[in-house]
Amino acid sequence: MSYIPGQPVTAVVQRIEIHKLRQGDNLILGFSIGGGIDQDPGQNPFSEDKTDKGIYVTRVTKGGPAEVAGLMMGDKIMQVNGWDMTMVTHDQARKRLTKKNEDVVRLLVTRKSLEDAVRQSMMQ
Repeated sequence: MSYIPGQPVTAVVQRIEIHKLRQGDNLILGFSIGGGIDQDPGQNPFSEDKTDKGIYVTRVTKGGPAEVAGLMMGDKIMQVNGWDMTMVTHDQARKRLTKKNEDVVRLLVTRKSLEDAVRQSMMQ
């Protein structure tokens, strides 16, 4: 993904719809996140230039709702149910993902392999 401060973000995105798994009073997504504008981007293993403060998927539970939906470790979450996730704190992202009244989470994510595939097809 190309990013220049102050300029629009250009990204190849994929839609992913996760149906939360109900366990008692809990709704399970089956993945963990890292990052956010309040976090140290140098600690983000998925940021190529160590300046990206986006929200990234850091773990996906095998056989869980997120894996079944196609979410992958390293995916960058751009939107959650229509909400922009490019400039949020870690806690804001967590709250958007775990709303109790939402059984389905619709994500827009980008991943390096998507961008590489588009770049390759444009060069042919």
